Amino acid sequence: KARKETYMRYINELREGDNVSEVYLCKVKNIAKTKAGKTYYSMILQDKTGVIDTKIWDLNNGIENFEQMDYIRVEGNVTSFQGSPQLNVRRLRKAREGEFAMEDYIPCSSKSIDGMFKELSSYVNHVQNIYLRQLLVAFFGDKEFAAKFKAHSAAKRVHHGFMGGLLEHTLGVTRMCDFFAKSYPILNRDLLLTAAMFHDMGKIIELSSFPENDYTDAGQLLGHIYIGAHLVENSCDKIEGFPERLKRELVHCILAHHGELEYGSPKKPALVEAFALNFADNADAKFQTLIELMSGDEENLDWLGFQRTLDTNLRRTGK
Repeated sequence: KARKETYMRYINELREGDNVSEVYLCKVKNIAKTKAGKTYYSMILQDKTGVIDTKIWDLNNGIENFEQMDYIRVEGNVTSFQGSPQLNVRRLRKAREGEFAMEDYIPCSSKSIDGMFKELSSYVNHVQNIYLRQLLVAFFGDKEFAAKFKAHSAAKRVHHGFMGGLLEHTLGVTRMCDFFAKSYPILNRDLLLTAAMFHDMGKIIELSSFPENDYTDAGQLLGHIYIGAHLVENSCDKIEGFPERLKRELVHCILAHHGELEYGSPKKPALVEAFALNFADNADAKFQTLIELMSGDEENLDWLGFQRTLDTNLRRTGK
């Protein structure tokens, strides 16, 4: 339905001290207690520009019943907690029909989805190894898989947590791996590019589609690294004559792409291509995290506060 309002206060526009009266999607709703034993709601609200930590300290006045994944109209004010904005809600009710449009609440890549997929497909077409190219075409040439891959996010939060995020991140990693392969002849380009294009494919099963974009049961129990490696290994076995050694090397790159056991990889890199994939994956994820943290008021050169995802305090560079 079309929105009645002509202007929406998007989350990335909110600043400390702002008073807010707007509709947002309640992405997460938790019931918690203060140290004094008073019950409050701890929530994450979302629109297409991002999320904001939200609290309802007083549940007795002006708060109507609502559930997680409801669209809610909130009134409150923006404060700051540990360097990040926090919305404190005074009044809340479920949004009515006509008060919101879903496209305002689903974050999407700023880049062309079709354009990115076309570029990724060009990498597929330039893989020389007949077995690896056949494997890539089996996935990226499948319309159903391609549609899911193009619409999916690469994360629940942190980086690339938007529609097209999985495609944008995969393309970024693939570009970087292509640069590595051209710069360092020790690398097997076909193996590295194939691993780059497949490294996060398990996320189409690990995470649900929008607007939920949350961990599925399979995601919680298995994780995208195992899921992706399992899908690739099974598909290799369906291709007649697929070399066993090449299959093991490709699966290893996927299993090791987080680099360290404590970061979720069941294996540490043991191939130079696995190291290269880990470097590219980490670099693209970190740059996108920085982009998202520093989006908004680009003229503000103040310190942004301690950022737990990067374990450091951040400040923009003056121009």
